[in-house]
Amino acid sequence: MPSALEHKPWRDLEDALVGVHGQLGVFALADAKDNTLFIGYAGGRTPFGLKGEITDRLQTTEGAVRARIEITTSYLSRYRECLMFYQAQFGCLPPLNPPERLGRLSPMV
Repeated sequence: MPSALEHKPWRDLEDALVGVHGQLGVFALADAKDNTLFIGYAGGRTPFGLKGEITDRLQTTEGAVRARIEITTSYLSRYRECLMFYQAQFGCLPPLNPPERLGRLSPMV
């Protein structure tokens, strides 16, 4: 079963950031072909929340034109879950995420 973030539609960056401000949560950035480039989160110590983190991340994420955003206070657990789901689906982390030691997720079909 895909994570909740995977159920959200890809939206153009400008549309995705409308209404997003200082909230906590997770996000994914993708290229024009909807290939996930990066999965990240905005936590309690992130200046300006999701909007600030996504805006900062876009400075170093070349080719990102779409985003998925999930507002949640369980951002760290959801972030790791999203990475584990991606890894279970593709056998690796998104190309712009640094290597990270994760547990193993076995999604039910």
